[in-house]
Amino acid sequence: MEIYRAARCLETLGHPTRLEAFRLLIKAGPEGLPVGEVQAHLDVPASTLSHHIALLVRAGLVEQRREGRVLRCLANFGLMNELVGFLADECCRGVSAPLPKRDAS
Repeated sequence: MEIYRAARCLETLGHPTRLEAFRLLIKAGPEGLPVGEVQAHLDVPASTLSHHIALLVRAGLVEQRREGRVLRCLANFGLMNELVGFLADECCRGVSAPLPKRDAS
């Protein structure tokens, strides 16, 4: 995963409502939840939820499917796993000493 993509995902998840919505969709599994159920679980106004879901969709963390009159939200498990892998990829490998700073003169 490219660092700018990871930063965008993390920035998007950096809001409590969006993080809560994403975690709820993770709990729901691959079948996701209708927007109305997400709203009922989070107890937020529809317009507020719409804004947050739109940001999650733009970041690629959530996908939406229209099923007749129902709009279903699904977590993007592939991207979630990629992000977690990116964060843990170099875990415990050690850090080399930084390069010495050059003298500005």
